[in-house]
Amino acid sequence: MMGKVYLQLWGLIMKKGHVKTGSIIDIVTDPFGLTYNEIYDIIGEPGSKILYSLLYKNISQRESHTLWIRDIFRDAGTAKYIFELPDDKCIETVCIKRKTGMTACVSTQAGCPVQCIFCESGREGLIRNLTASEIVQQVAFLKGQINRIVFMGIGEPLYNYDSLIRAIHILRDRDGMNFPTDGITISTVGPIKPLKKLREEHIKIQLILSLHATAQNVRDYLIPGMRGNDINETVKTALSYSKRHGRKLVIAYLLLPGINDKYSDIRQLVEWFKHENVMVNLLEYNQTNQRIIKRINKQDIERFKNKLESNGVEAKIRVSHGNKIKAACGQLAGKYNRAAQKFS
Repeated sequence: MMGKVYLQLWGLIMKKGHVKTGSIIDIVTDPFGLTYNEIYDIIGEPGSKILYSLLYKNISQRESHTLWIRDIFRDAGTAKYIFELPDDKCIETVCIKRKTGMTACVSTQAGCPVQCIFCESGREGLIRNLTASEIVQQVAFLKGQINRIVFMGIGEPLYNYDSLIRAIHILRDRDGMNFPTDGITISTVGPIKPLKKLREEHIKIQLILSLHATAQNVRDYLIPGMRGNDINETVKTALSYSKRHGRKLVIAYLLLPGINDKYSDIRQLVEWFKHENVMVNLLEYNQTNQRIIKRINKQDIERFKNKLESNGVEAKIRVSHGNKIKAACGQLAGKYNRAAQKFS
């Protein structure tokens, strides 16, 4: 079936003598990086709409994809996919089963430049940005009814801004995957310049700000890659996005005993968010190779949550999935890349 589709696609392209060779190569070898309108502009044939809609069906049986599934780990409704890239680097993507469907936790970079001390993803720093096509293919490969996409895998999405926005447009393309905007979330540590740029985009996606601190020195310690980004300006910019697009802002706050769980932290969170359209998601540390960080106990995280709520801030404790297969937040490590570096 798919072989016939590509013969038809190639036939349509070859009819157009004026088409540039580069455009032909883009369509045939890596069509996932293009919207339908871009393909139509090259081919100019009504039949291209049908062909485009078929791109994402039976992807694993086609030759044009540039990602390959190297391994899959499963545990209790969670699956972690190890994807190999054309340059032999690897990324990890997580699929979580929920009552209402499936969530795809997608990577935007191989490695990560932010290097949060509680996260394995940035241990080797940034390897490279992913292309829009590589981002889109992660979703296309996953099995099940995906109805939520969270850019919360390996990498800082806003440090791969152009590919991220392009991938979102491709995912939302009505003639392709037709993914609903409401089902897409960007999780970011909030680099200010690209965050301000995101505010001006005409895509009303959900936003999660990974804050994890209320004081500049603490945030600089926990998230070294955000040094130079003022914490108050980061919060202000995220709130501005929420107001412009009419979306509830979610604050991800990893509670770490003795570091960011003081009464002064509660007071600052209340000062920032009491009268705002905000939900504070309280997270527990998922075990990594970091020996300094300790996991908060259940009573203390409940106490922190209750204090926020009693002071007018909406809060909840977020449950992590996939700990047993190292698929929870902070555990996506890209260990295959580290192994390759040792032997190179």
